[in-house]
Amino acid sequence: MAKQVSENGSFEAKDYHEPPPTPLFDREELGKWSFYRALIAEFIASLLFLYIGVTTVIGHSNQSDPTLHPGDQCGGVGVLGIAWAFGGMIFVLVYCTAGISGGHINPAVTFGLFLARKVSLIRAVMYMMAQCLGAICGAGLAKALQKSYFNRYGGGATVLRDGYGAGIGLSAEIIGTFVLVYTVLSATDPKRNARDSHVPVLAPLPIGFAVFMVHLATIHISGSGINPARSFASAVVLNQHKAWHAHWIYWVGPFTGAAIAAFYHQFILRAGAVKALGSFRSSSNNV
Repeated sequence: MAKQVSENGSFEAKDYHEPPPTPLFDREELGKWSFYRALIAEFIASLLFLYIGVTTVIGHSNQSDPTLHPGDQCGGVGVLGIAWAFGGMIFVLVYCTAGISGGHINPAVTFGLFLARKVSLIRAVMYMMAQCLGAICGAGLAKALQKSYFNRYGGGATVLRDGYGAGIGLSAEIIGTFVLVYTVLSATDPKRNARDSHVPVLAPLPIGFAVFMVHLATIHISGSGINPARSFASAVVLNQHKAWHAHWIYWVGPFTGAAIAAFYHQFILRAGAVKALGSFRSSSNNV
């Protein structure tokens, strides 16, 4: 929608309401059932995400194993299928939980939304804890149901591929997470929501596609973590040296990418710095 015309013929400035920044510390949340319901939603969503993702990776590794299936060059779902599994599951889970917890399912997304003042510090920290615990339970469930395959094929852990150093892997994680968090911020922008509110799946769809596309681009480099809880859970449950080697890039990369995306969206695209300067000048002139 464009600018609306009021009864006296003048134009209203906006057709949407910009929500105020979330308080940094909102202790009142701790006394609300909706807060704990959101934590449960993030826990279960992360559990399901890891279970589906890890079992897809393990299944592909098993079906394409030349020692078990000699001569089968097309065994398994392939990289395309793995990317679809992760992207499709994010689409489903964001659609299911967006109205309850916001559908973060990723500490990097939560961090980006915190920097954009969309969630409080208390909610951000508790979300990250719920996401990591849920992810560990999801990876643990995958191991419990197929322990031999889980251990044999590396538990779906995100590791640097042969020929790529930590610097390249870190760059892949930063760029990949930037794409994801930038998409999340754009898809949940209140101005866009006001215009596209008649399409209820519009926000989860681009977020899922962002995960899908990033996986296609970075699986062969870093295993496409872009989610610290996902990488951490697989490393914890597998608990082997190769899963912990250069594990730091799966935390530093996503959090850096999320921070850059939050800054770009809030201060460049939404002109947060210009608005803040204008507000400061206006208050100074009124003194």
